[in-house]
Amino acid sequence: MSVPTRVATAGFVVQGGRMDVAFVLVHSPSVGPLTWAPVAQRMEASGVRVVVPSLVGVADASPPFWRPVVRAVREAIEQIPQGQPIVLVAHSNAGLFVPVIVDVSPRRVAGCLFVDAALPSPAGPTPVAPAELLDFLRPKVAEGRLPQWTQWWDESDVAPMFPDAETRSAVSAEQPRLPLSYYEEVVPTPTGWNDRPCGYLLFGPPYEPLAKEATERGWAVEHVPGRHLHQLVDPEVVTARIVAMAAGWQ
Repeated sequence: MSVPTRVATAGFVVQGGRMDVAFVLVHSPSVGPLTWAPVAQRMEASGVRVVVPSLVGVADASPPFWRPVVRAVREAIEQIPQGQPIVLVAHSNAGLFVPVIVDVSPRRVAGCLFVDAALPSPAGPTPVAPAELLDFLRPKVAEGRLPQWTQWWDESDVAPMFPDAETRSAVSAEQPRLPLSYYEEVVPTPTGWNDRPCGYLLFGPPYEPLAKEATERGWAVEHVPGRHLHQLVDPEVVTARIVAMAAGWQ
């Protein structure tokens, strides 16, 4: 799989109308852009404009870490032609950065879709990690860095998240080793970030409470059963659901 930090140029026909939004697929800084590669490839093949920023350099940046996240995503968005609105699609931990990305986006954000993702607060700063996760992570720190994300968990939990050994090897190889301080930060939540359509695509546990919260916020919520990296296991279905959920976001 190649890292798709590139732009497809055609339109996309959805339910009889042209889809004029571009998709910005944002991966969690805990992993890498290959987690979105199969979805991006299918969007491109269908003529959907898509960019996938790489956030792997965040591990070596200076705090506050949300600033290099925003900078990398903004630079990717600038590849999209002026006047074309975008849909932000954030997976996992990347959901926390959606408000600050919206705040600095050089293109109009037509909507925000959270895919098995953490939710930012409606207003006020959002902790990157709850206290119980920090307690889990602190003993794992070595030489100032955490292990790669897939090394945090038991093999019985990790293996089913990947469709095959080749994909697992490629995705695992690009995972950064983040400093604990990344998870100890809080991310600003600029007002007005959710003054646009938002939605939540759930794969499965432990994200059901967040999908419920999204429902309580009045968002569209859909469920594609799977594990946390299900976009790697069934990219056809995940791509179709993402595009369908955003079909009216113009």
